[in-house]
Amino acid sequence: MAIAPTQSLPDSVPVLLRVTDLVIVTDTPSGEVTLVDGVSFEVRTGEVLCIVGESGSGKSLTMLAVMGLLPVGLRVTRGSIQWRGRELLGLRDRAMRGIRGKEIGMIFQDPMTSLNPLRRVGNQLAEAVRLHNKVDRKQALARVHALLRTVGVPQPETRARAYPHQWSGGMRQRAIIAMAMANDPDLLIADEPTTALDVTIQAQVMSTLEAAREELGSALVLITHDLGLAAENASRMLIMYSGRIVESGDVVEVFERPTHPYTQGLLASLLRDDSERAYAIPGNPPSPRNRPRGCAFEPRCAVARGQASCSEVRPMLTDRGNGVRSACHFASGPIPIAIGIRPSSAPSEEKV
Repeated sequence: MAIAPTQSLPDSVPVLLRVTDLVIVTDTPSGEVTLVDGVSFEVRTGEVLCIVGESGSGKSLTMLAVMGLLPVGLRVTRGSIQWRGRELLGLRDRAMRGIRGKEIGMIFQDPMTSLNPLRRVGNQLAEAVRLHNKVDRKQALARVHALLRTVGVPQPETRARAYPHQWSGGMRQRAIIAMAMANDPDLLIADEPTTALDVTIQAQVMSTLEAAREELGSALVLITHDLGLAAENASRMLIMYSGRIVESGDVVEVFERPTHPYTQGLLASLLRDDSERAYAIPGNPPSPRNRPRGCAFEPRCAVARGQASCSEVRPMLTDRGNGVRSACHFASGPIPIAIGIRPSSAPSEEKV
């Protein structure tokens, strides 16, 4: 697997988005349930950040909170979301609409649910243009045709008059990328942009997204469960598990020297050649209703082995060197675990 050659940006690069101690909850008949639990991170100008985790880890909910688009019944109870130093939590809808789609663009997971099946694709994209710009319909459609051309849609003038069901899945995703680009945002958020697409189309969509990002000079937050996408496209990554960040850092460092047992398990699940058997982390993520008191990964962890500190004390994200931070009581550096992953400096006979 090719690892992205780009490195994390220096601290001197301005911060666009700063999320601090974010907590998202929902109410149930049995009480309040925490879905995202104390998430903090930053996105800098021009950066590509990848958020990786299993389904239900809270990665999409976190970015929906940034956009002010949390589903009904979910709410933020603690934390801060700052865009260029401006607090977004509590912002009035009208002010938020001035940021959403103009300064921050979002590419949703399923393009078919993002497009109105009863309206022509071109008209829907033109609406996104006219919402934030004082242009007439003819000027908006000219902008739409240029956007579709940029994302690789052939004969955009003709295709813009078609309805969503007349476009292929890959082409619909290109249309959603074009919609997100419509107002030259400084941040693009792509939520599982290649889900349900075949491998060839996945590569084309990611190439289109990267071209769009470079043209705009935008930062990109890529939400995915696909480590390959992180390796090939991101400069920095966050690993989320059960609503929490368990490891973060430069992509190269995290891939070459993972320090959290969950990250090591994810990397061990990648096949490197046909002779290998894929590793599967035993068990399942905990329900948010029954998250362990200490480390959420403790019931599945080969390192914990019933240690009281793991089951009773929640580990905090701690700097492990080289810009990598992880939330593990035993991660003083790269730690070998019983799944065939071993740092190169570890003795071959070492057991944990």
